[in-house]
Amino acid sequence: MTEAEMRAASKAALDAARVLADTAAAENRDFTDAEKTDYAAKLGEVRSLDQRVARAEELRTLNAGRDDRAPLKTGADDNRTGEAGLTANETSKFSIVRLMRALSNPADRAAQAAAAFELEASAAAARKLGDSGSELRGVSIPREVLNAPSPGHETRALTVGTATAGGNTVATNLLAGSFIEVLRNRLSVMQAGATMLNDLVGFVAIPRQTGAASTSWVTEGNAPGAVSAQTFDQVPLSPKTLAVYVDASRRLLLQSSIDIEAFIRNDIAAQMAIGIDYAALNGPGTGGSPKGILQTSGIGSIAHGVNGGAMTWADWVALETAVAIANADVSTMTYITNAAQRGTAKSTARLGNTSGIPIWDGNEVNGYRAIASNQVPGNLTKGTGTNLSAVAFGNFADLIIGMWGGLDMIVDPYTSSTTGTVRFVALQDVDIALRRLASFAACIDAV
Repeated sequence: MTEAEMRAASKAALDAARVLADTAAAENRDFTDAEKTDYAAKLGEVRSLDQRVARAEELRTLNAGRDDRAPLKTGADDNRTGEAGLTANETSKFSIVRLMRALSNPADRAAQAAAAFELEASAAAARKLGDSGSELRGVSIPREVLNAPSPGHETRALTVGTATAGGNTVATNLLAGSFIEVLRNRLSVMQAGATMLNDLVGFVAIPRQTGAASTSWVTEGNAPGAVSAQTFDQVPLSPKTLAVYVDASRRLLLQSSIDIEAFIRNDIAAQMAIGIDYAALNGPGTGGSPKGILQTSGIGSIAHGVNGGAMTWADWVALETAVAIANADVSTMTYITNAAQRGTAKSTARLGNTSGIPIWDGNEVNGYRAIASNQVPGNLTKGTGTNLSAVAFGNFADLIIGMWGGLDMIVDPYTSSTTGTVRFVALQDVDIALRRLASFAACIDAV
């Protein structure tokens, strides 16, 4: 008898027992001797079948965790790299969802057994992170898992049975890249060419030249004039923790047979991208946040009147000029602003242009790439001016995003316990710095 047949037989026996009980209750009498025997037999059949179903479920769950993933080794192995020393085959089979099931059900021996490999790999990654300067709060997702291609199967949304919450099963063409690539693809600053440094350990200082050596002409027979050497300082990076979370129903985690692995990875990456992107552009540098381009003093700038003003063609060019005057202009510079400013620039003709060619033409402004992101603030104020926007320009290769270790994952089954929802909290240590201030210019008072 298959598991489905056992479930059906158990339900039929329970329904038959319920009919016997309801009939006696309706007639206000006790069971007859024959009914007592039949009732006990039906309940006995239900218990027996339910026990068989439970054993089948346990075996199936245990079998799901017993694939060809080899036990982790402590010795050298040419095929094992990264934080946890996983082979490529093991990396592809690491399941974040299976790990989350185990963490959200610590008393479930079957769930613990199924995720034995994930728990061991996470522990190995945590040991490697011991000197990274990060404080582990949950379990560590190994970096090699985050760099591995994510699954691209059908996905079920977070709440089973609720269409508006994504309860319908849909086929989705997810980004085929790894978690890290998904994260990169969602960052507007990465599209503009920002530099990402992964797997940092401890506090990092990047050397920066602050002054050039001086020169002196020498005439024959005379000593050279006074010269000076180059001067340097350092750009510090220190881990700052970004937290994002994803909610999933407990019923989905326990019962769904559809692969939600890619969905959860993609959702975490999307939320993390929002936080990192905003911090890179406009992070205040307070409350544990990095400081972004628009909040950094010392970069080039242009300003309008006391209440702000509209961006003209000359203003867009002035941002380029501010960077060029500081000798920081390169061929790969980029403009980033929000959708409101893009709309204005698309409907405003260039200075002196009689053919009506707009400032924002295609995805270019002034011959440079232009990106619109609503991470750029559009609610700034100046004098009596409100809802002012920002425009940033520069060589984004000099914007550095540093990331420490893998994801730190915490399972919270308590916040929404009344609804059976489990919250997955992902913590990532990140910092942001500008290698050269002269590489950027901004306007923060655009109408």
